[in-house]
Amino acid sequence: MAVPAQFAVNSQLKNVVGGTFSAAAVSFIVGAVALSLGALVVSRTVPQFSEMAGAPWWVWTGGLLGAFYVLCSILLTPVLGAAATVGFFLAGQLAGSVAIDHFGLLGVSASEVTPPRILGLLLVLCGVLLIQRF
Repeated sequence: MAVPAQFAVNSQLKNVVGGTFSAAAVSFIVGAVALSLGALVVSRTVPQFSEMAGAPWWVWTGGLLGAFYVLCSILLTPVLGAAATVGFFLAGQLAGSVAIDHFGLLGVSASEVTPPRILGLLLVLCGVLLIQRF
């Protein structure tokens, strides 16, 4: 239930802070502060630069992808409503997940696309279309 609540909250935050990008930035700042405090409490250490420097370039794109996700949710929720927005996000996430699994992308073990997986994806998309239409 956190995702539709987040979408609705951030859509209202847009009205308070004066824009979509500002709302996404404020949301990320609040989240970054909370996660930083949580990381300090749980791990009680700070990551070492030498450890981070050896990481593949693409591990740093997660924040950009998260920003895109939040920005799109702020734009789409007032237009489509929370149910359709969450549904479209879910369908997109499933499609992307099936592709990542099939090709073994981003360090994930490969798992072949099967007809039941495709059927499941199509059923979710049909459900989203029904939610949006009715």
